[in-house]
Amino acid sequence: MANSLPALFFGHGNPMNAIEENAYTRAWAAIGKRLAKPRAILAISAHWYLPATLVTAMDKPRTIHDFGGFPRPLYEVEYPAPGDPELAARVQELVSPVAAVQRDQSWGLDHGTWSVLCRLFPAADIPVVQLSIDETQEPAFHYEVGKCLTPLRDEGILVIGSGNLVHNLHTYAWGRHPVEPFDWALRFEKQARDLLVADDVEPIIDYESLGRDARLSVPTPDHYLPLLYVLGLRRAGDRVSFPVEGVDGGSISMLSVEIGSE
Repeated sequence: MANSLPALFFGHGNPMNAIEENAYTRAWAAIGKRLAKPRAILAISAHWYLPATLVTAMDKPRTIHDFGGFPRPLYEVEYPAPGDPELAARVQELVSPVAAVQRDQSWGLDHGTWSVLCRLFPAADIPVVQLSIDETQEPAFHYEVGKCLTPLRDEGILVIGSGNLVHNLHTYAWGRHPVEPFDWALRFEKQARDLLVADDVEPIIDYESLGRDARLSVPTPDHYLPLLYVLGLRRAGDRVSFPVEGVDGGSISMLSVEIGSE
């Protein structure tokens, strides 16, 4: 539909992106400026990963500083966006054919969500709801949940996933000089991009079938799965684009994926 919003997956990377200026944060800000302002935002973050499907349903979600060992200014960041209990109820309704979604009153907005949104929409004046990732489910489940959410694109809701296509912290160059990306990280990112452009969804869902590069790039599923939700919102004829690119620390892909570009 002509007035449909796109759906976006963000490689959020280091939490310091919330307060540091770099090519990634400038690109996020540029995306926010060109997007039509949504009525509300539904976020699927790698950092709300637990054995249930929950949706935040409070009026005022808290800003969660779910990390350790970073400078004090990062812990002082607040993103006081309002919640949207009506959107939470709509998500429950839409996802009900696939999963029973429970309303949550305790979580809030974790850094996978607010570290990106503070660049996209710094005024924090758009209601934000988070949907959890059920760690007990297979990848196809998460793709199907995304498909259920497709009507939101026509209702003024911006759906975003936040994780990283390649996310291997064991090989990440913490605090070191800039390093070249690992060859396996580049190969897997290129393979995924090619599959996305070709709309060849099955290998992306069954990513473990893609071999050694996939196993190194996705040693745990939490940061990869938000992509599948966003991919589920793709409609026939939707263009896919990559508004942000790069690999941080050798093994963290900062790639962003936009489905149904405006």
